[in-house]
This record gives sequence, structure tokens and C-alpha cells, in this order.
Amino acid sequence: MEVWGGSDAVDAAVTLSGLDAWVYSRPYEQADAGGDVYYVSACATGRINRLLVADIAGHGQSMRAVAVTLRDLMRRYVNYLDQSRFVLSMNKQFVTCSADGCFATAIVTTFFAPTRTLSVCNAGHPPPLVWRSATQEWFFLDLENEGERIANIPLGIMDLEDCEQFGVELDVGDLVLVYTDSLIEAKAGDGEMLNPAGLLELVAETCDPAHPESLISNLLKTIDSRTAGGLGADDVTVLLLRPNGLRTRAHWINSFTAPFKVLGTVLRFCAGRGPISLPDPRLPNIGGAVMPIFSRLWGRRKKT
Repeated sequence: MEVWGGSDAVDAAVTLSGLDAWVYSRPYEQADAGGDVYYVSACATGRINRLLVADIAGHGQSMRAVAVTLRDLMRRYVNYLDQSRFVLSMNKQFVTCSADGCFATAIVTTFFAPTRTLSVCNAGHPPPLVWRSATQEWFFLDLENEGERIANIPLGIMDLEDCEQFGVELDVGDLVLVYTDSLIEAKAGDGEMLNPAGLLELVAETCDPAHPESLISNLLKTIDSRTAGGLGADDVTVLLLRPNGLRTRAHWINSFTAPFKVLGTVLRFCAGRGPISLPDPRLPNIGGAVMPIFSRLWGRRKKT
């Protein structure tokens, strides 16, 4: 039941239950903290992994303070299988500070290790890219490829009663690449921006999915070398995740200690030291922590 991340410069690899992740973030002009925020969390049993990349814009409010607020929300919903409440709480927070011109685009993903299901919510953010090991090709991770389209409204623009999202099943070896707009706004020598289509073409041409540990650094070097001014005009953040097929079943120690971890957050909340991290009451979450067969219900529900 941990949350890791922030808005500082970072170049790190993170191993979660059933998932490997690589995170790179570089604030504009080598500042201590930037407007890009990244977070990774794992639930009390290690089966629910949530990953957030947000690009915050505005003024009149410290970016570091916003990052702390988002971290607290990650902690509050760390045990929730459905990410809807988390996204709506984020939106409400940005609506509150919208008078200062503060809003954000974000990609929120929740990976459920037992079924390798990835829930995706895009709030006005550039579309992620996905590499399918079965077909050996890159494409955009959205529903446009299937004739559907989900509205993606930036956080803080308007009050929302529900968030639109979709679920995909990932195979071992698939890759998902999330990035902030600095990559697609990099300009070539003719002044034209790279744009999402250009980034997709560049990734397909130059990135080797067999070596995910070096994919981000190679991609950024390629963009720097092929564009005028490179990536120095904005914050840069890239998140790469890969299902690894390992530890998809919660260890009995994690299942046994999970209620005590949740109780600990209740006690800390009563002492004014943080938010309560209550569990998602859905059967795949509560029942699946004890009997793995219930975890599979979440994957089936996401398909229907």
C-alpha cells in the first residue's frame, strides 16, 4: 500500500505485481520541480497498480503543492479497483483552483495483475501508444481503432458526474507508452510540430520493444537529434509499462496483513496524519484477495 512519485527529476525503473515500469521526468530548465506529475501506487495486497501522468498548467498555486494533493488522492484510493472516484476527485480539486487558471491533462491507468486488465482514462492528454507483441506493431491506445470515441476533457474545465474510460487486456511483452505534450510539440527544421502521428511513426521506426529499459532514453535522443531545439522548451515526462506475468497472485502474507494496513490508515487519519485508504467493496477486490477465482470476475466484467 505504497505511493511513489512526484514532480521532481527522475530516471528510474519500478517493479510492481505483474508489471514493470520505467519513468523519466525532466523539469523545464532543470528546475527542482516542474508542471509534470507522475505517480505509481500498489494496493494493500499488491494486485491493483495505478499509474498517473499529469501535465499541470496555470499560475497562482505551487506546482509542488498540487503534486502533494494528487499524492494524497492516490493514497486515498490506493485500494480501489475502479479508478472513477479517483479521477472525479482529481477533477473536483482542479475545478476548485480553476479561478487561478489551474487545470491539467492526465492519463490515469489501473492495472489489475490477476487478469492483466488495464483501465484507461484520458483527460485531455495526448493518446498513449501501445506495442502489441502478438502483431509486432505500435498503434494508439484508444477506442478510435474500433469505431468508437471517448471524450477526453482536461481536469478542472467543468464539473463531471462520471468519467469515461475503457479497458484493454495486455499480454506479457506488450508495452504502453505514456508521455506529455513536449514530445509531440517538438518542432522539426521546417517549424512543423512532430504531432501524435509523427511520434507514432518515429517510435515504430527507431524504438526496439525487446529492450524496454533503454527505449525511453533512445526515443528522447532521437527526438532531440531530429528536431530544432529538441525537448528543452518544456517539461518532459515519459512512462513505459510492460506486463511481466510474474506475481499475479497475491501472497498469503499480503492478504493476511491487508486489513491491518487499512486499519493503520484509519488510525493515522484520526490523528490528522493522512487520508483513509479504504478498500473497494467489489467482489473481485475483496473476494479475490482471499480466493483468486473471484479476481477473474473483473476481467470478464470489463469485456462486457
